[in-house]
Amino acid sequence: MNYKSVERYVLSLAGSKLGHPFGKELSVFSINDKMFAIIEIAKKPLRLSLRCDKQLAAILKDRYEEVMPGHKLNKDQWITIVVSGQLDNNEITGLINHSYNLVLEES
Repeated sequence: MNYKSVERYVLSLAGSKLGHPFGKELSVFSINDKMFAIIEIAKKPLRLSLRCDKQLAAILKDRYEEVMPGHKLNKDQWITIVVSGQLDNNEITGLINHSYNLVLEES
C-alpha cells in the first residue's frame, strides 16, 4: 500500500477526518476528534501508526519485523507499521479497522 491508497481507505470509514495538527509531515486521521491513524508522509517506506489492543500489539510485534511500538506515541496503545510488504493489504486494512473501532468504542 502507498500513501494515497491508505489515505483513500481511511477516509472511506464513516466520520473519518484528515488533519495536520503536528505539521505537514504527519497526516492525522480521527473519528469524533480522537486520533486513530497517523501517516509519516515523507518516510520511505511508508510508516503507519495505529491504535491497537495491547495483547494484539504484542503478538504482531513478535510475529512481524515491520510492526514496532508506536513511534513517539504511547507504546501500550499504539503500533507503527513500516509498510514494506511483510503484511499484505488485507492485514493492513484489518488493522486500520481495528484501530478505528477501538477509538469509536471509546467515543
